Amino acid sequence: MPIILKYLITFLVGMVPIIELRGAIPIGVGLGLSYFESFIVSFLGNIVPIYFIVKFIRPLFDFFGRWKPLKFIIDWATEKATRNIENNPRLQNFTALGLFLFVAIPLPGTGAWVGSLIANFLGLPPKKAIPPIIAGVLTAGVIVLIITAVSFGGIEYIFSHT
Repeated sequence: MPIILKYLITFLVGMVPIIELRGAIPIGVGLGLSYFESFIVSFLGNIVPIYFIVKFIRPLFDFFGRWKPLKFIIDWATEKATRNIENNPRLQNFTALGLFLFVAIPLPGTGAWVGSLIANFLGLPPKKAIPPIIAGVLTAGVIVLIITAVSFGGIEYIFSHT
């Protein structure tokens, strides 16, 4: 398989909601990319959608919210995401830290996509939302990289090539 195709697959998997770089890193390594290449390409793929979600998901929700079944789902999700933070001033002060920690935990459903949706629901501007989300993606990527290296037997490789 050509190297550019390996990069493209890894990059695109990194962009997929839920899977994100948590799945893209092991896939890239499995395709034959180095751990470093898999990490960088997955990271880049995972952060590309962040700005667009933080900035533009609300108009999409408004558009799709015109239909009753979708409006019910959108309103429920928005209310669920914002209720606790709006009612607690202490949580409002720690929104950036909360976003970072939420995204940094490498579990399905806690990645950049959901973190970006939460930031949008909370009305955070991109300048305040994007840095902690990117830092969370970076942290999750390092954790997944270590897990991948251990499971692929590459921890020895990493230490022997530093």
